[in-house]
Amino acid sequence: MTNAFCKRFGTSNPVVLAPVGGVSSPELVAAVSNAGGLGIAPVWYLDPDGLKAEVRRIRSLTAKPFGVNLNMDFRSEAQLEACFEEGVEIISLFWGDTGDFVPRAKAAGCKVIITASTAEKARAAVALGADAICAQGYEAGGHVEGKVSTMALVPAVVDAVGDVPVIAAGGIADGRGLAAALALGASAAWIGTRFLAAEEAPVHPTYRAQLLAASEDDTDRYDDLYDLSWPNAPHRALKNTTSKMWEAAGKPALGQRPGEGDVLAHRQDGSGIVRYTSASPNAVFAGDIEGLSMWSGQGVGLVTKVQPAAEIVAEIIDQARKIVTF
Repeated sequence: MTNAFCKRFGTSNPVVLAPVGGVSSPELVAAVSNAGGLGIAPVWYLDPDGLKAEVRRIRSLTAKPFGVNLNMDFRSEAQLEACFEEGVEIISLFWGDTGDFVPRAKAAGCKVIITASTAEKARAAVALGADAICAQGYEAGGHVEGKVSTMALVPAVVDAVGDVPVIAAGGIADGRGLAAALALGASAAWIGTRFLAAEEAPVHPTYRAQLLAASEDDTDRYDDLYDLSWPNAPHRALKNTTSKMWEAAGKPALGQRPGEGDVLAHRQDGSGIVRYTSASPNAVFAGDIEGLSMWSGQGVGLVTKVQPAAEIVAEIIDQARKIVTF
């Protein structure tokens, strides 16, 4: 199942693993790439040495194309240089001003994917030299910049960027969503929540159980709920005891929210995770996991079982093939 996106990025099908920080392991990234999709690793929160180790681990698990994701709100020259030193071929950029990262990445021989929330921003990204646009709709899980639905955003972006491949993101969790994205003119689907149920994802059992039990109405988009380490970054997550407590208190601002400073859980190194922290519940966390930021898109109601990542990719492609041909 190949198209312009697949040819440009060297994949055999148009499925892209969304980079979910903290729970997109090298094993998951490699598994999606080995299944013919494009695995993308979130590395923006790693120091240069950690980034290099992550890339080397993925490369030891797959010979197929994969990429890394950098956050422009935390733009790091050292991280970019580490990507170049490790021969990273695909770099995904999201949030904030990309600065000179795009021309430098292009000069180093990298292909660049830029996430955009409007057609205007997509057009500007293409002018910078983007090789593909990730059009992220309001339905997406995790950090979501825009307020336009995937159904409305994708065709607008497609019309704005000409021949540049568009990857549809937000609320897509199965082959029907991929087929719909292709019908809207996109060349691939960017999928995160469905892969949180992959066997290779190091998701905490409590988080995973909440995902599997959730309906399409069990998420909400918050402007500033989980913002202690990353302010002014709207996000979508599962509703939980923390969000309900905050809403019951009248949605007070930072510094006035109930339970601020409460240590809900601990990381493997013993460091505490306080309420309202932006932290994906990893399998090694211990404590009140349900009260943490359990990122999820609105497609979560379609996530009903744990499977190997390769099986998820195959199911998505097989279902899409029954609906569209190209």
